[in-house]
Amino acid sequence: MAHLSLEELHEIGVKIFSQSNTSPEVSEIVAGALTAAQADGQAGHGASRIPSYADQAKSGKVDGHAIPELTQTAAAAVRIDAKSGFAYPAITMGIDFVADLVEDTGVVALAVGHSHHSGAAGLHVERAARKGLIALSFGNTPAAIAPWGGNKALYGTNPIAFACPRAGADPLVVDLSMSKVARGKILVASQSGDPIPDDWAVDADGNPTTDAKEALSGTMLPMGDAKGAALIMVVEILAATLTGSQYGFEASSFFEGEGPSPHVGQFFFLAKPGDLGGGAFADRLEVLLSAVNDQPGTRLPGDRRYDLRRKAEADGVDIPDKLHADLMERMG
Repeated sequence: MAHLSLEELHEIGVKIFSQSNTSPEVSEIVAGALTAAQADGQAGHGASRIPSYADQAKSGKVDGHAIPELTQTAAAAVRIDAKSGFAYPAITMGIDFVADLVEDTGVVALAVGHSHHSGAAGLHVERAARKGLIALSFGNTPAAIAPWGGNKALYGTNPIAFACPRAGADPLVVDLSMSKVARGKILVASQSGDPIPDDWAVDADGNPTTDAKEALSGTMLPMGDAKGAALIMVVEILAATLTGSQYGFEASSFFEGEGPSPHVGQFFFLAKPGDLGGGAFADRLEVLLSAVNDQPGTRLPGDRRYDLRRKAEADGVDIPDKLHADLMERMG
């Protein structure tokens, strides 16, 4: 493994993206998002994405110079057209805008269309929670999961995330993929050559596999079996149908450098907690979280990522030697 400080990793990302047909402003935002994900232990959404992102920017599959277009379509509804660009600038613009808007409306729906891979969804909702908001996000991704009983990938792994503010503590953050594991974990395993558990995915012939490369060519298995597959459909409707974006089976791969823009979507629901609970939200939340923490062996969702973040800020992060060599070669 190669060891890097967060500052070094960020600088590497900025330089590679800047050399890959991406504007300086977008390079900073995208490299910052991937570095933050790496720091939080989300390696599948971290440094491992730099090569594929750079290749897609070079080919024009993602527009590294795109400027998102924001439209307030109603008092409490906002749409952002990502313009075939990276998702991070569009989502950041949207959350920052609605954080002010929600002061008047109490709740806001935010739709992001014609977008790209949105990475670690927990970081987006955490951003909103640090502004005092409850946030719920839904995203669709290129096809990787078959409908229950089917044999052809139709839906993406379709992550959902939730965050809410806490008094005197980091926000509570829940971030999960609707597959048994995030596809990014299989990407990391394929880069390092490590095997995967045989209940994560099936190969192109529908057989369980421990080979990460075979899994990337096959389909992921949904969490919760039939119930999970139904929830994945709900996420697909919210993230793609509602935002005017492409379905997972219409979207091109996040991993391949060539091809058309994936044009997937993200949908966010944000609310001021004080407006809905009579001002009791913060106190009542702590009653629940204390009850969870009182049980031995438990921990709150998001606690591990905060621990890893603090460690990474102090000590840096490790990435596979093979990935590090690729990044160094791209830097020239």
